[in-house]
Amino acid sequence: MAPTEKISRRRLKAIVSGSVGNLVEWYDWYVFSSFSLYFSASFFPSGDATAQLLQTAGIFALGFLMRPIGGWMFGRIADKVGRKQSMTLSILLMSLGSLLIALTPTYQTVGLVAPVLLLTARLLQGLSVGGEYGVSATYLAEMATPHRRGFYSSFLYMTLIGAQLLALGIQLMLQKVLLTEAQLLDWGWRIPFVIGAVLSIVALYLRNNLDETSAFEAQKHKPEYQKGSIILLLRHPRAVLTVVGLTMGGTLAFYTFTTYMLKFLVNTAHMSKEAATNICFLSLLVFAALQPVFGSLSDRVGRRPLLIGFGVLGTVGTVPLLTALSHTTTPWVAFLLLVVALVMVSGYSSINAVVKAELFPVEIRALGIGLPHALTVALFGGTAEYLALWSKGQGREPYFYWYISGCIAISLLVFLAMEDTRKTSRLNDDG
Repeated sequence: MAPTEKISRRRLKAIVSGSVGNLVEWYDWYVFSSFSLYFSASFFPSGDATAQLLQTAGIFALGFLMRPIGGWMFGRIADKVGRKQSMTLSILLMSLGSLLIALTPTYQTVGLVAPVLLLTARLLQGLSVGGEYGVSATYLAEMATPHRRGFYSSFLYMTLIGAQLLALGIQLMLQKVLLTEAQLLDWGWRIPFVIGAVLSIVALYLRNNLDETSAFEAQKHKPEYQKGSIILLLRHPRAVLTVVGLTMGGTLAFYTFTTYMLKFLVNTAHMSKEAATNICFLSLLVFAALQPVFGSLSDRVGRRPLLIGFGVLGTVGTVPLLTALSHTTTPWVAFLLLVVALVMVSGYSSINAVVKAELFPVEIRALGIGLPHALTVALFGGTAEYLALWSKGQGREPYFYWYISGCIAISLLVFLAMEDTRKTSRLNDDG
């Protein structure tokens, strides 16, 4: 067997195993949002449905506040100890959070203890997923061949979207085949959290058998103080600010058109839960399939053209798309509008991981991606649902549409000012 064949198989195994683990991790994260329509009444006093969703969205947002801590903690571990060890630890924390949600009694049974336990579980999940993105992005980018980095790194968001599909697929199965709505509201919402905890065992096995990246192995001889520290990160201010700037609009658009869209179609467009779930599931299938297509395109034309395309289309198209979605009553029209939005977002989602990996040297790469990304996602992605529901409660929902458009416009300025990282990649410095 030729050495090149061995290397190819090693890469394939690493990318498949890393991606499956990423899918399980993000499934656990997204199940919370997908099933909040059913379990929100179990953790808070009975009353207005929007108020209960708002309280649940508040806990969803608080989970995001742990992500910067996770980005720092797991990024530091990845840069100092290894990518593999960091990825294994993160999946353990995520499974613990899912199991805790599955087993927590309702508000009607234990009172305030229920939302406190829900918050605790969500904070654990936030810590875990905060580290997941930066370390997985680093791992996939370092395992990829130089001319296929965009393609291979696109699997990060492909599996991230796949996690949402898995969550929605289980929701559809429970809705249409296995349970009544009353059963889902009563106890059926616990099933997906149990599934997540079980799947984590599979992910743990896969990650425990991963190979370490050659880029990390090559710099093991460097002193500890030269790896994974905040002081070292601050020596790369332009790269850090670039991560913040390109993440701002991208994460807000991503969470609006994926995670929040199920609630938007039910609460604003007044569609049934089943119809909204069908629309979101089918549109996410298209979205997942687009990621490697756009990632491969970036390997040919560069990263910057795709980012600028997203910036321009997002700035001018977000308000009309959300306005049209809010008024449509036809499921297929809603599906087509949502697909248009997700094609637009793919210019960011498919390549943002590799762009960030190409900005940093190996000794600070995981922390450099993870911490500024997590901070920005906490501020903009994590608050998206809460701000959307709050503006709706105030009777000013279109303000949220303009807010998204404005944030994407700021990111567009960053895209226009930055160099094309395909040409200036710090991954080329690894030896």
